[in-house]
Amino acid sequence: MSEHELKRMPRGRQAPPQMVPQSVPGESDLVRVDTTWGQLQPMQVAEGVRTVGELEVLERLRQGEPVVDSRSAGSHAQATLPGALNIPHAEATDRSGELDRSRVTVFCCNGPQCPQSPTAIRALLDGGFPADRIVYYRGGMHDWVTLGLPTVPGE
Repeated sequence: MSEHELKRMPRGRQAPPQMVPQSVPGESDLVRVDTTWGQLQPMQVAEGVRTVGELEVLERLRQGEPVVDSRSAGSHAQATLPGALNIPHAEATDRSGELDRSRVTVFCCNGPQCPQSPTAIRALLDGGFPADRIVYYRGGMHDWVTLGLPTVPGE
């Protein structure tokens, strides 16, 4: 296969990108996905940090484990995972004291093409936060919404 055949399709858009899938008017079970933004992120964000899917995140939420939405406050306010605390990626190091190092914390952002959680996670690791206490939900809001899982407005 040629290098050209393995590249992401060209993307062009006139309007601002929509990072979280949007409901289709009149269709309660359909969402519109914008593919024009971001860069794909690796499955493993850092050594020692586990990547999980939706079933694992749902189980962690049921168990009351902490979830951090590392998107900007404005994005978090629109919709987030139930119970998620907002610590924007640029504030991860300064706000690391809000995290309980004795518990595993799930980090999420906009999805597979969003660098916000990977940025926050790497900053925490550089600051000495234990890798075995961080879990990366790579699917983020993108996959969460497209799978019809519950969201709530952020606080």
